[in-house]
Amino acid sequence: MKTPRTFWLIPALLAAALAGCQNAPPSAPPSEMKLGVQAYTFRRFTFAETLDKVQTLGIHYLQAFPFQNLGGGLPGKFNYPMDDATRAAVRALIQSKGIEVVSYGVVTGKNPQEWRKIFEFAKAMGLQNITSEPPQEDMPLVDQLSREFGITVALHNHPKPNRYANPADSMAAIKPYGPNIGLCADTGHWVRNGYDPVAALRMAEGRILYLHFKDLNEFGTKAGHDVPWGTGISNAAGQIAELRRQGFSGIVFAEYEYDTPTLESNVARSAEYFRRALKAPMADLIAGRVVPPGFTRDATQVWDGDRGKDSRRWPVSQPLIKPGDLSDVTVASGAWAWRDDVLSAPAGGTLWTKDSYGDFILMAEIRCSEKPRGAIFIRAGDPSDPTSKSIKLELGGRRPGGGSDAAGPYTLPKVKQAPSLKPGQWTQLVITAHGGQINVTLDHKDIVKLNLDKLTKAATPADDTTTPLLSPDAASAPPSDLPRSGQIGLQSEGTPIEFRQVLLDRL
Repeated sequence: MKTPRTFWLIPALLAAALAGCQNAPPSAPPSEMKLGVQAYTFRRFTFAETLDKVQTLGIHYLQAFPFQNLGGGLPGKFNYPMDDATRAAVRALIQSKGIEVVSYGVVTGKNPQEWRKIFEFAKAMGLQNITSEPPQEDMPLVDQLSREFGITVALHNHPKPNRYANPADSMAAIKPYGPNIGLCADTGHWVRNGYDPVAALRMAEGRILYLHFKDLNEFGTKAGHDVPWGTGISNAAGQIAELRRQGFSGIVFAEYEYDTPTLESNVARSAEYFRRALKAPMADLIAGRVVPPGFTRDATQVWDGDRGKDSRRWPVSQPLIKPGDLSDVTVASGAWAWRDDVLSAPAGGTLWTKDSYGDFILMAEIRCSEKPRGAIFIRAGDPSDPTSKSIKLELGGRRPGGGSDAAGPYTLPKVKQAPSLKPGQWTQLVITAHGGQINVTLDHKDIVKLNLDKLTKAATPADDTTTPLLSPDAASAPPSDLPRSGQIGLQSEGTPIEFRQVLLDRL
């Protein structure tokens, strides 16, 4: 059985992750930075095939790398030994795709003669930049050639022991030179080396020419690999927010080094996240409200697809009750049982969690009989008497004629009548408890939306045809006084009610 997944940003985690952006002005203007691709992303393809893939992504800028086969019937690699006829054919191919190859790297000359050939090649190909990792003793020559050919040079940072692994060392290396010398900041390699990419970008303000942008699944290790932007631990939102704060208007090259069967879709997801992040208000970007493609902050979509397995920031929902295991709950012997990943109560009774829960999203699929009688309790405040001072959602009502409802608190304000449970069919229920706000959806339809803080008078059922949201002992007290944390209970009153996929996310 496929495990459903949902994804939520935990406020404390997000606050820590984005602390580096706290000074970014919420009113920052829309960014003019542009998105490109480093051709190394598609290194197992030819340069000609890479142009097609970049065109399909709707991206117009490319940074070539020197060891990629040209393809398309052209011999050799995208490198300076290319003869004049091949250079002309490559330029024509690039133009036909509507793509601008603006940079070339990472490439480093071994001697003055090779350095000059590299710059001559870049000029002949109409490039604006060379990305390199020159030795310190070559920097004066590189600066001279840069100004002679009118081509900028961006220092790249591979991981340690590379000479530019530390962002402070990169900044020291370019300090003596003018704006023709800057950085191609590889934020993924910073993360691999244990450097905060947002802090490093802030340190490099004003000297960033280009970026190799990445979001990784691990911090401080070379084993970390790319994941779609906005889903990893590299604080992609914070990086983009910092670049926007700086008014960066250059090109951000996506360099996805992790070669996976889903490479192209992952790059497409990263590109879409980047576009969303550029358009979003700064306050939303900093607060983590820019949702990566394929993810959701809507609990009603928990059963849609199988997302999140590559994400640390958007965690997979955890079972409230381990399938096949009742050791973490309190329940009378034989009252509840697992069968084929389905939890049911043949003898009736109430199952209680041993842990207490405050703010959470509880998700479950429910299947009932013709005339079900049961309930879900949340935030039960007294362990010795869990039904007191709790919030109770009836599963099956007492309507005249024996009909069944997923009953709601009809006597409380801002509550919609629940749709009927259809006997024998699985129904998807989501309960969100956040502070005083309690929301309930059934099959993606809102049935409860209320704020306990505003309910300062006792609530009681109107008549016998309705069932209250509050448990009997709690109905005599103002809902605003109910506990904000407590146990969760599943109740069956002897009629068949089954649960599966019972998941919970703490908020």
